[in-house]
Amino acid sequence: MQEHDERAASLEAFIFKLNSELVEALFDRFADLMPLKEFPAISSTLRWDNVQLPPSVNEADIDLVILSVAKPRLQKMAAIVGNALQRCKQLGLPIDGEAFVARIQMLADSDRLEAAGDLRKWRHSEVRLKG
Repeated sequence: MQEHDERAASLEAFIFKLNSELVEALFDRFADLMPLKEFPAISSTLRWDNVQLPPSVNEADIDLVILSVAKPRLQKMAAIVGNALQRCKQLGLPIDGEAFVARIQMLADSDRLEAAGDLRKWRHSEVRLKG
């Protein structure tokens, strides 16, 4: 089982490298093929299952922050993460951006938020409250 998990992690790391580094290098070399002004790189690959919350924070705290900054209209994932981090600073919650992205992905997967695009790409995906 552990060997399977190690192989899966190795494959995931390879795919991440392929998606973010090699493809970006291709577009650097052949800029005229790039349909966007900026390469939509993956900003985070952390999954909620792998998040380690500090003892002073629980899932409900994170959900409240996310739902307080999300709107009924689509917003860039980067904006939601930035607003959530500001809110955490106000509340004194020691949470990082990747943990928020992992939780937002989990909320979208469980149909509590609506997502557009690959949420791992913060500047190239959007989220909104389910309406």
